[in-house]
Amino acid sequence: MIDVKGKWALITGASRGVGYQTALFMAKQGCNLILHSRSLEHTKKVLEEVKALGVEAYTVQAELANHDEVVAMLDEIEAKGTAVDIVFNNAAVQIAYRKDYWKTPIEDFEMSFRINFISIVTICNRLIPKMIERGFGRVINTTSGIKNEPEQSAYAASKAALDKFTKDLASRLEGTNVMINITDPNWCKTDLGGSQAPNSVESAVPGVAVGAFVDDKKSGRFFHASNFYGLSLVEAVEKAEKIEANPYTI
Repeated sequence: MIDVKGKWALITGASRGVGYQTALFMAKQGCNLILHSRSLEHTKKVLEEVKALGVEAYTVQAELANHDEVVAMLDEIEAKGTAVDIVFNNAAVQIAYRKDYWKTPIEDFEMSFRINFISIVTICNRLIPKMIERGFGRVINTTSGIKNEPEQSAYAASKAALDKFTKDLASRLEGTNVMINITDPNWCKTDLGGSQAPNSVESAVPGVAVGAFVDDKKSGRFFHASNFYGLSLVEAVEKAEKIEANPYTI
């Protein structure tokens, strides 16, 4: 199991929901954090909380729908000299539930893909080559189990694109100590999931974070958070490493 003490993790969407829970969990393991949100104001609380746990941390901001802002965020991290070891691509948007799905505005797809897919591609393409050069890296991309719901087709399609991108990249990381995997936090009570969701956001850990700790150099796995609920981190990692790593199937 990987010891993350002193390593640096970038968490997108860290101010609330699953990202917030991930930040607290990683800080408790001694991991230093770069906390992203759309506004620095949003991450003030979580920044104070993780620093109180004894780790280094700072905040960055970017509207993920704006490619230039994503690039500027990455430029800022690089200018600070931070070598990013772990990435949790957590932030996402679910624009609307379109009952008349035949009339779903094209803008739903454009915004969904900008935030849920293109921003992640930009982050991965910038940071993963540097991880390969340094000989270590972990990337965990957050997907969704939504299916058979054309009412949410824009969101679901953007996540399907992310799944394919992740699996294809996984096939190129074999033999490196850089691993890319997928997690699904399950339907949780968050701003995105809504109050009707059956699961607490706390139930997402350690499942959404386990990909940062696996140490068998295998990529392309799918970690469903519900399968790890109630396990210790050690137990979760042991279970995760028994999951077949196949870059082309979920």
